[in-house]
Amino acid sequence: MTALRAALLALLLAATPALAVQPDEMLADPVLEARARDISRQIRCPVCQGESIDDSNAAISRDLRIIIRERLTAGDSDEQVIDFLVDRYGEFVLFNPRVSGSNLILWLAGPAMLLVAGGIAFATFRRKPTPEDGLSADEQARLEEILKK
Repeated sequence: MTALRAALLALLLAATPALAVQPDEMLADPVLEARARDISRQIRCPVCQGESIDDSNAAISRDLRIIIRERLTAGDSDEQVIDFLVDRYGEFVLFNPRVSGSNLILWLAGPAMLLVAGGIAFATFRRKPTPEDGLSADEQARLEEILKK
């Protein structure tokens, strides 16, 4: 029975998510820690690229989490911390890039393509049938012959 309990406990522990933020990284002030976690969720891991630094176990993610906490402790605002990271690593580290400069083209390209495709679809389906679209006399006679069989 104890083996069964141990197996269930091991299975339960394996199913829980592994958190990347280590206890030694956390700030004593819960408000600053909450701000740090919020910023960490917005920053992409330069190594993993599909994870935020809050979820990543990569060494650079740990360094970035520590930098964020140091900057917040020094009195920087959230925007100043994010600007610092963008200046250092580029816009790529942001999960949601800013809507400015060359990124504006990327932000507007999707909706523009959708409008163009909608216009083409509307024009295609709105086209009025013409007399040429009907059957010729030979085709009509052949159709009646097939239907009589």
